[in-house]
Amino acid sequence: MKKITACFLAVVLLGASAFAAKDGKEQERVKEAGEVLKEILNIPDDIPQDLLDKAECVIILPSVKKGAFGVGGSYGRGVMICRSGEHYTGKWGAPALYALEGISIGFQLGGQATDFVLLVMNPKGARSLLSSKVKLGADASAAAGPKGRTAEGATDVVMNAEILSYSRNKGLFAGISLEGSTLRSDGSANENLYGRKLSAKEIIRGGKVGIPACAHELVSRLDSKSPKNKSESKSLE
Repeated sequence: MKKITACFLAVVLLGASAFAAKDGKEQERVKEAGEVLKEILNIPDDIPQDLLDKAECVIILPSVKKGAFGVGGSYGRGVMICRSGEHYTGKWGAPALYALEGISIGFQLGGQATDFVLLVMNPKGARSLLSSKVKLGADASAAAGPKGRTAEGATDVVMNAEILSYSRNKGLFAGISLEGSTLRSDGSANENLYGRKLSAKEIIRGGKVGIPACAHELVSRLDSKSPKNKSESKSLE
């Protein structure tokens, strides 16, 4: 009986240890996303403030490396965070973990780790990302985001895009096209982070979870940098 009890305890402890390791990995991903956003928002010629103020959601994908993309369908991982409230007019909420996939991206990375930041510019784009896997340029219109203090001079294509994308590589910050790649909720990672199965929609729109400790810096930075959604009220319907 003692041997059986000891074996049972060992299995329980191993399971708990494995869960803690997985949970720790996801927490680090969230923290890294917060650090990437902090660094990018400190770049003088960064994401235009007026575009950030009109974004319903932000997606941050840290350290995507060449070789992570290819025929095997590997992917970059990061987080998606949205403003709360029925019409995305509240404070920034809890993050959901997301994955970026796409063969073509591998040819753009130049062999160095690249950080991506994507702005989701209207509720339609957010709803698409929260409900299913989205192919950029097909399921949701996407464009390389303009950079600088404001979005003045941006083309109609950029201003009408549902998703604007940016990259940072070798210290250089620029808009980059991610058309043809796909974004999807990273279900197993979300389960590891929150301890139960949850859809991205339940996390971001359903109020099923609070903001985890690992996301406090990320959320507080967005609340500080862009506390109010300045989109036209008509565009938030």
